[in-house]
Amino acid sequence: MINDRAKHLEDSARWGAWMQAAQDGDQVAYGRLLAEVAPVARRMAARQLAASGVAEDMEDVVQEILLTLHGARHTYDPARPFLPWFAAIVDHRVKDGLRSRRRHQGRETDIDAVPETFLSQAANTSATDRMDLGKAVAKLPAGQRQAVEMLKIKEMSLAEASAASGQSVPALKVAMHRALKTLKGMLGP
Repeated sequence: MINDRAKHLEDSARWGAWMQAAQDGDQVAYGRLLAEVAPVARRMAARQLAASGVAEDMEDVVQEILLTLHGARHTYDPARPFLPWFAAIVDHRVKDGLRSRRRHQGRETDIDAVPETFLSQAANTSATDRMDLGKAVAKLPAGQRQAVEMLKIKEMSLAEASAASGQSVPALKVAMHRALKTLKGMLGP
């Protein structure tokens, strides 16, 4: 217990010196500080999150801790111990993480099995469906069929289709709208 306290005091003094050097622009000292406090932040956060039963969010919280440390590094007072200042940051970020999780849980529903419709046979377009669509397009009146062929199958712009067909752009729009409505009636929703 006494050895642990002495180690904490030693770590806090070393980290405080590195933070002070980082405040003065020493990037090497700042890199050392981050390398040493990241695992400490992880352990401190894990302890608090495990007590709350939410350990799976730990890495996100650790990242928030390190970002906050970076953003608040100018507020560190070198005359004071580093570890309590850092522990306060950890505590606040863990609490923020828990609050955020509670807010999200209130709006989200857990689903055990997520259906993947793109793997479902019903979601895939089969050759039969394409033949049915082709037959339905063939049954359309000539103006509607021409609008579908030019605008959807050949992917022409309205201006290109208008020039090719001799129909006005508004007439093509109306024909396309009517064709889609008719196809929906033939094939279902």
